[in-house]
Amino acid sequence: MKVILREDIENLGKSGELVTVKDGFGRNYLLPRKKAVLASEQNLRQLEHEKAVITARNAKLKGAAEEQAKKVGSIKVTIKRKVGEQDKLFGSVTALDIAEAVASAGQTVDRRAIHLPEPIKTLGNFEVELRLHREVTAKIKVEVAAE
Repeated sequence: MKVILREDIENLGKSGELVTVKDGFGRNYLLPRKKAVLASEQNLRQLEHEKAVITARNAKLKGAAEEQAKKVGSIKVTIKRKVGEQDKLFGSVTALDIAEAVASAGQTVDRRAIHLPEPIKTLGNFEVELRLHREVTAKIKVEVAAE
């Protein structure tokens, strides 16, 4: 199935691109969520017309992401957890915990923007990457302390 993406989708393409996807993915995920439209003649003509709008919107989103990166980059968050032997945590610190801690510090961050390869399971200082836009990233300093 050929579809035109209406927004950026990781590992698939950028908004405005014409991509080929499996029928089920297009029919059950992309089309109902309005992330893509079918690639018909009329939609292709409309796409050419909307490319300028899409690039302007992407530039605006990138500018907002850069501004947010400046604000968030200076934040240092402390998360307190119960600790067992050898400074191992009971449980772990996840992206949701970091997002809540950043929110309590005064900034809102989507938990899906927090790139945490694996949950934090030990005490210490960590640098966590925020992917605010495909071209804009920021770093947050996270300190995990004993309760």
